[in-house]
Amino acid sequence: MMNHEKDTPKGDSKRLISAGVLAAFAASLCCITPALALLSGVSGLASAFSWMEPARPWLIAVSVGMLAFAWYQKLKPRPTAGIECACEAEQKPPFLQSKAFLGIVTVLAALMMAFPWYGHLFYPESRADRVVIPSDRVENITYEIEGMTCVACESHIRHAASSMAGVVGVTADYRTGKAVVRFDRGRTDAEAIRRTIDATGYKVKDSR
Repeated sequence: MMNHEKDTPKGDSKRLISAGVLAAFAASLCCITPALALLSGVSGLASAFSWMEPARPWLIAVSVGMLAFAWYQKLKPRPTAGIECACEAEQKPPFLQSKAFLGIVTVLAALMMAFPWYGHLFYPESRADRVVIPSDRVENITYEIEGMTCVACESHIRHAASSMAGVVGVTADYRTGKAVVRFDRGRTDAEAIRRTIDATGYKVKDSR
């Protein structure tokens, strides 16, 4: 007997779920990559998918739409005629076709899409040693950085710069594309900080 699953609601549901998860993963890729780069020790890959940021709202919309329609197909009432003719109606569906599986996939997709709001939790808190620095040695410099697209990107820049000897404090804002570094110029300099930021995969366009 031929398998017609492709043409059945079950086959359609599988395709919708797969497309929804792929869209959610693609939407979060530009924000997940910095954390993965930190955990793997390959810092230079942090901004590898920042070019996808403009498509993020569309990918989220696709993911939500696909999963919402999959839930609609799963929960919509069955036609009376279909119930009367379905001999296997009482059989328990396979796990991959169950509401439980669709629920797990939906939660996973939501977690991926929300990653920018909790991605900073993957970055260890910087604990700089408190030292007395003469005020005439402390300098602030602002870097314009290309590639920051979310809070996770900010965390990656802060983590990299604050790990340097002589750096006193770092703030970063992806919305303005800028990072402000406060440092002891007796222990490091603006060019060394620039190289450290560039090594993450994000690129310093200008500094002042």
